[in-house]
Amino acid sequence: MANILLLVHRLPYPPNKGDKVRSFHLLKHLQAQHRVFLGTFVDDPDDEQHVDTVRAMCAGAHVARLHPSRAKLASLRGLLSGEALSLPYYRDAGLSEWVQELGASGKIDAVVVFSSSMAQYAEALPALPMLVDFVDVDSAKWTDYGAAHRWPMSWLYKREGERLLAYESAVAAKARCSFFVTDKEVALFRKLSPQSAAAPVEALCNGVDAQFFEPAAGRESPYAAGEVPVVFTGAMDYWPNVDAVQWFATEVLPKLRERRPEVRFHIVGRSPTPAVQALASDVVNVTGTVPDVRPWLQHAAVVVAPLRLARGVQNKVLEAMAMARPVVAARSCVEALDVEEGRELVAAESAQDYLFAVERLIGSPADAAAVGAAGRERVLKSYAWTAHLSGLDRYLTRPEEIAG
Repeated sequence: MANILLLVHRLPYPPNKGDKVRSFHLLKHLQAQHRVFLGTFVDDPDDEQHVDTVRAMCAGAHVARLHPSRAKLASLRGLLSGEALSLPYYRDAGLSEWVQELGASGKIDAVVVFSSSMAQYAEALPALPMLVDFVDVDSAKWTDYGAAHRWPMSWLYKREGERLLAYESAVAAKARCSFFVTDKEVALFRKLSPQSAAAPVEALCNGVDAQFFEPAAGRESPYAAGEVPVVFTGAMDYWPNVDAVQWFATEVLPKLRERRPEVRFHIVGRSPTPAVQALASDVVNVTGTVPDVRPWLQHAAVVVAPLRLARGVQNKVLEAMAMARPVVAARSCVEALDVEEGRELVAAESAQDYLFAVERLIGSPADAAAVGAAGRERVLKSYAWTAHLSGLDRYLTRPEEIAG
């Protein structure tokens, strides 16, 4: 058993959005074998009620409050300092002091960083071995955002991509090992950062809690009788999700309803932006936060994930597969998974692809059930959290070995 400092950019509970699902299971995995000291932020007032739950999982914790509007203003300092804006956004004097004091106490054997922006705190502890879970190549996301926006945001996003890539490369060079969510993300990082060729980098895949996300006979449907629900789930203040539902609602849904007028599109997830709320109509339901996403998944005719600006393993896809529902997802998301495309998960790219795939599954309940059942079997076989997170364990064995 070792003493681990875990640095996470957002309170890792409740596991109700993609990054928090992964960080929660990372905390849970580490906590089962080690004493964990957690440094993190609360950026959502709704999460305040869960702080004590997280503290109970840790040997010690420092939870800093982050106000997004103030943090955005603070991030502009990066324009003067020349650094990526993500770094001052997550910079907090109290958290820095806590990390330095913890390091000076001699209690900590190793540091685990979740997301590149939190690595700045580990810089105060250069003597300690560091593992970094980048999850995705965040710098590439910012570059993609730049290509999808007009000036001046296009310039700002492109700049963020360039500066963040430089920082990611520097962090990877110092880490005992860095992790990305898929082999494809590892390859992308190697391509974008050739100077990191000697840095140890591995894939650490996402998983799903298939016992929690499991169909249940007594779970009631949230849908109206007679409708055919097509469902998207996710945090609806995350821009790739916003883009996905806007695109599907305008490019796919009208044509789908021409053929299947009983179809209704349900956008299920917390914090819908005004752009998402504007989609609400007789045929589009924007739920906002729901107490339990499982009924919405279990009783969906088809789950869609038309993500055009996100890569890697999507928790929303794995959760829907675990619920034995047929999923039609962006080809880039399907290619990130170890699945048999077409049998366990359906890939689509164009609006016509989605139209054909969704209509086929709606029209053939037997095919839809078969895809859903095969998807759940794949999740059970290949996507258990414990199996994937065990990739960390060889780097975090005993304190004397960590130091070696």
